[in-house]
Amino acid sequence: MSENRDSRQNNENSETKTELANRIAGQSQRVASTYQHIEDSVVRAVRWFSLFIDNTLFNGKYTKLVSLILAILLYTVVNYNSRASLYTNTLKTSREISGVPVTAKYNADTFELTGLPESADLTLTGDATSVTSAANSKGIVIADLEGLTEGTHEVKLETEGYGDSVGAKIDPSNVIITLKKKTTQAYDLSYDFINQDKMDSIYSVGTPSFEYTKVNVRASKDTLNSIAFVKALIDVSGQTADFTQDAKLIAYDVNGMPVKADIYPSTISVTVPVTSPNKSVAVSVEITGEVPDGQAIESIEMDQQSVTIYGPESVLGQIDKVVVTLNASTITKDSTIMRPITLPTGVNSSNINQITMTVTLGEGVSRRIEDIKINYRNNTNNYKASQPENKTTTSVTVFGTESNIENITADDVYVYVDMKDAKPGMQEFPLEVEQPAGGLVRYILDEATYQLNVLGETNDDGETGEGAGINNG
Repeated sequence: MSENRDSRQNNENSETKTELANRIAGQSQRVASTYQHIEDSVVRAVRWFSLFIDNTLFNGKYTKLVSLILAILLYTVVNYNSRASLYTNTLKTSREISGVPVTAKYNADTFELTGLPESADLTLTGDATSVTSAANSKGIVIADLEGLTEGTHEVKLETEGYGDSVGAKIDPSNVIITLKKKTTQAYDLSYDFINQDKMDSIYSVGTPSFEYTKVNVRASKDTLNSIAFVKALIDVSGQTADFTQDAKLIAYDVNGMPVKADIYPSTISVTVPVTSPNKSVAVSVEITGEVPDGQAIESIEMDQQSVTIYGPESVLGQIDKVVVTLNASTITKDSTIMRPITLPTGVNSSNINQITMTVTLGEGVSRRIEDIKINYRNNTNNYKASQPENKTTTSVTVFGTESNIENITADDVYVYVDMKDAKPGMQEFPLEVEQPAGGLVRYILDEATYQLNVLGETNDDGETGEGAGINNG
């Protein structure tokens, strides 16, 4: 039984496989038939189109029509290419360049040139690559003046160095220039020291000596007439001893502005002495303001009584002290104060820059001093004058500590009238008093003004001293 059943199943499987194989073979034949049909259709279509073209192109009946169509096609293609090319060519770019140097071609030995701008502005136009390349080049603007004679001319500017692939528009495109013939004139030589701030302040430079005392300047007559002086610029930076250098020469007008001209030689050898003049002078304290709360300064002691100053000998010879200022209104008790030294004009430096002061205070007291003579200053016109009340003296109140004011007398106080602005007639002058040195004591005038009748007459003896020509009654 079992063997019969297995035999039947094997037969059924064989039949199924055979049926499936037959179906696949049938589908393959149908696909091949379809492709063959399509291929035959395409071949027939190609043969038909080829036959149509042959019959049309080579048929005399259609020759003119075919020629017209081909001409239209050819015209369309060519015209499209031209328009495309034109459109491409119109895709240009531009770039502006400012401050391009302007150079002139002319005989600089013979002529002086004025009116030419130092620079001009450019607009470069072309394709982007060419414009970028030209903008990065070292081009210039040229004014060709060769062949021009003395006088005023209008000249067209041109470019050079930008290549031929770009267009260049110059602003300004034309300039008005003037050519003047040059002449030569001799000038005395003077000098200026430059970079003195870069020279150690303890050193001073003396009078330089030059290889020549005159130099030749070549320019137009108008330019030569504008030159006031020619200077050698001597660089003293870092110099500590006598030195020699070639100094540059510059011409200047009366306002100290440089004048453009040819100077022969353009530099000159100069020898400069370097010294370190110095002088020891006293330190003086100048007191301003008043000590608060009725106090006064009893004494001031300084750690330095003198200082060494450096500068030109001509300046040092006129100086006998340096000043340290002290504002008394800021002091309320005995104090030790450091203050900077104020150097006089023309002094380069000093060996010390500040002074330490010990300030001692005391109780302030006042005392009135009578019968102080009134003096006269600056009576430059030698006027005679009289005082209506025959008043020739005044009084002054002195203020300070008891020990500082106790020995002051009328002879120690100087009161005066300044007559520098005096005019004939009755007028009122301010009274002034000289404050004592050191500032420990203060003088206060008891009256502020003084009347005088100034006469138009002058003193016959021509005296010019204090009170000269003044009649005190």
